[in-house]
Amino acid sequence: MLEKWLQIKGDPSIRAQLFNQTRVESLFDASIDRMHGIVRQLLARKGVFHAKIHYSSNQLTCWFARDPFCYEKFVREEVLQDGFVERFADSDHAGRVSVIDDDHVARLLEEFKRLRLTDQTVYLRNAAVNLINGMINLSFSCDGTQYIDYREFFLKLETFTS
Repeated sequence: MLEKWLQIKGDPSIRAQLFNQTRVESLFDASIDRMHGIVRQLLARKGVFHAKIHYSSNQLTCWFARDPFCYEKFVREEVLQDGFVERFADSDHAGRVSVIDDDHVARLLEEFKRLRLTDQTVYLRNAAVNLINGMINLSFSCDGTQYIDYREFFLKLETFTS
C-alpha cells in the first residue's frame, strides 16, 4: 500500500493551456448530489469496494467484491435512471473490512463536490475511492493526479482549497 502522498504531474501541454479552459457542466455535475448518493449506496450496500467517478465524461467505474478482477463501466443517464442501484444484489465486501466507513465516504463525496464545482479553471475531473486500502485518487483539469490516503486528505484539505 502507498505510504505517502503521491502527486504526479501529467502532460505539460495541458498544464500550459490551463488558463485557456473552463469547466463545462456535465450531466453528472447537474445531478451531483444524486450521483454521489448512488455511489454511496453502491459502496455501502452493493459490494462495490472501489468506485471511480469521471465527472467530465459522465462515467462511473465500479469494482465489485464478487468479481474484483473485472471492473464494470456505467455511462451517462444509465447511472441516474430510477432503479439503477436496485439492479445489484445487496452484498458485502467478500469478508474484507472497509477502512473507510460510511460517514467518511459521505464527507469525501462532499469534498469531491467542492473540488469539482468551486473553481471553473482548476477543477476535479475524476475521483476514486477504495474502501479496502483507504486510498483516494484525484485527477484535476491541470492534468495533475494525486494518490493519497483518505485520512491524510482530510488533514491536508487546505492544500485542495481553490
